[in-house]
Amino acid sequence: MNIENKICWAILVTGWGRNARDTIKSFRSGKLERSILSLVVYEQEPCGAAELAEECGIETLQLFRKDFPDLISYQKKLIEELKQRNIDYVFMLNYKYIIKNEMLTAFPDRIINIHPSLFPSFLGTKTAIQDALAYGVKITGVTTHIIDDKLDEGVILGQSAIKIEEDDNFDTLYPKFVKKGKKLIVKTFKVIENMHFETN
Repeated sequence: MNIENKICWAILVTGWGRNARDTIKSFRSGKLERSILSLVVYEQEPCGAAELAEECGIETLQLFRKDFPDLISYQKKLIEELKQRNIDYVFMLNYKYIIKNEMLTAFPDRIINIHPSLFPSFLGTKTAIQDALAYGVKITGVTTHIIDDKLDEGVILGQSAIKIEEDDNFDTLYPKFVKKGKKLIVKTFKVIENMHFETN
């Protein structure tokens, strides 16, 4: 526990950061009173999440995987940066790298991910939305979960279902994921807050 008895969060994003931008707006509007967003770690330029974070006075850190010989050394540097800032929890929002054991050990049960499917469907893929369309399923959705040592598994924190209409394609379905994901992320922060304060 850190500043003013609030949970201290970092967001990891390697893309433009639409989900991360929405999350920053939720913090800015006061929806998450028991958490504080202390750091946004990003890679891509431009990064909409990093730009908004800086406007809001939230620290940003640009870290490139290509600057390190392998993923483990990259994540060791990431761990160092997070620990220096007393980060309690990490939320992966459009973060493309697999979390290695070193980071799982540094933040046990404290790394959260969002995945565009209803677990246990369409795991371990970066094309879950397209896969749902290709398989012709009628219901898909979004899942938030705690990261463990298996790809796209771990304790489920929240899920939100999305109905696929007959005329849906990626362009019509993706905005539904954005809308559902935005709400689910906020709910997930609150789930973690409740879990954290109950055990501390």
